[in-house]
Amino acid sequence: MAARSVLKEFKEFIDRGNVMDLAVGVIIGGAFTGVVNALVDNVVRPLISFITGGGAEIPGLSLDLNGNVVDFGALISAVINFLITAAAVFAIIKAVNGLNDASRAAAEKALAMAGRHEEGGGDEAPTTKTCPFCMSEIDIRATRCPHCTSELGD
Repeated sequence: MAARSVLKEFKEFIDRGNVMDLAVGVIIGGAFTGVVNALVDNVVRPLISFITGGGAEIPGLSLDLNGNVVDFGALISAVINFLITAAAVFAIIKAVNGLNDASRAAAEKALAMAGRHEEGGGDEAPTTKTCPFCMSEIDIRATRCPHCTSELGD
């Protein structure tokens, strides 16, 4: 009986959606890593090598302590690689967000235009307002928010 209970709990855990969202995120993250690595390795680093006249590595910054090598150049190179990769991810995400914002604005404009044509102009006075405290939509005549009970100064 206990095994059935555990299996039922596990099924509910899987069915909640969080696990599936996480799995999709990990898979997309792996694919996105390939895109970022290709951008950095094939575009950004060659440009840096061209500009600096050499590689992105920093040789010669090491310290030999009785046969144990402390390589500061490798650390600095890793930090530089991280910053290059972070800048590439930032640029990609910013571009994708810009495209999403543009398509969202176009869709909202199209909906607004369709609404005006259906309603005959859209010049009606507003009947609701937003509570400045809880951001809930309330009646325009309200003097107290029914959601958070804040007094409205309007």
